[in-house]
Amino acid sequence: MLMAVMLAPGAAYAVAAMDVSYGATGATKLPDNELNLSNMLTFAIQDEYLARGEYQKVMEKFGKRRPFSNIIKAEVRHIDSLKPLFKKYGVTLPPDRGLELAKVPATFAEALKVGVDAEVQNIAMYERFLKKELPDDVRSVFQYLLAGSQNPLASFQAGRGKAR
Repeated sequence: MLMAVMLAPGAAYAVAAMDVSYGATGATKLPDNELNLSNMLTFAIQDEYLARGEYQKVMEKFGKRRPFSNIIKAEVRHIDSLKPLFKKYGVTLPPDRGLELAKVPATFAEALKVGVDAEVQNIAMYERFLKKELPDDVRSVFQYLLAGSQNPLASFQAGRGKAR
């Protein structure tokens, strides 16, 4: 059974009913007192997987157009920056279900809106995580990922202005 999970108004990802705890959406559902290193790392990489899957599907449908063609490369770097932390802290690396769970909107303009909403959710997730006590290396990676979402957000917003 599939259902749409709203990340923000107008931004839907097709996620199986049992997967509503995936990525930034899952992180928002967990109370602050239940956030720990393991689930923060898991939500972080899931969100990066989902973004990469979404952007890949957008490019499959609409061609390798900017900003998606540039931003997908950043998603790969984000995933690569998280992976060593899983090994170091003994956290099981979750499977990459980004392509499986991503859904492409009907139009390129809608895809840009989904990109904006996904980056806003991603930024909010990392801001929340950075309020917690974290090992220095995890804090540095989360700060890098937070900063790394600012440029894609600006690119999606600029693209939306051109698509109107």
